[in-house]
Amino acid sequence: MLKSVCVFCGSREGDLPQYAEAATALGREIGQRGLRLVYGGAKVGLMGRVADAVLASGGTALGIIPDFLVRKEVAHTQLTEIRVVSSMHERKSQMAAAADAFIIMPGGIGTLEEFFEILTWRYLHLHHKAIGLLNVENYYEPVRNLLLHTHRQGFMPLATLDLLSFEENPAALIALLEKKALHEDFEAGKI
Repeated sequence: MLKSVCVFCGSREGDLPQYAEAATALGREIGQRGLRLVYGGAKVGLMGRVADAVLASGGTALGIIPDFLVRKEVAHTQLTEIRVVSSMHERKSQMAAAADAFIIMPGGIGTLEEFFEILTWRYLHLHHKAIGLLNVENYYEPVRNLLLHTHRQGFMPLATLDLLSFEENPAALIALLEKKALHEDFEAGKI
């Protein structure tokens, strides 16, 4: 059952207003569905927009942030819970442990690194949680094409793409992740 969603996204808002609009819509959807947001704990960029929308919708938000970013004054101080950790590695590990599914929004190299690590962990069966990409303005089409290229060159089975859900609409993406989470719980004998 989906209770907690980890969102990886940019600490910047990007150039298109659709990114910020999607972050707000996603946060609102998470909050209205009674899901807990797990994210990187910042008040800036798309990260801050998602968290603000979750909180404004009556939801809860867990931020996990390394101490060096707190010192740079980017920590969101209005969250339901904030955990200050010592490293980026600890941050990602705790975020993964606290979430039932993952949503990847547009972002930079940090977001891409988080995405590929969580996909790798899923591929290696280190977790069985659903992964969805919020494909705002087709932001993740180049990534999908890269993964197809990787398959065509013999470095990855095509089934790896089946581990991912690509969707433009936040509500539709969460619905897909909820369905996948129920399937995973059923397969694991939890329901």
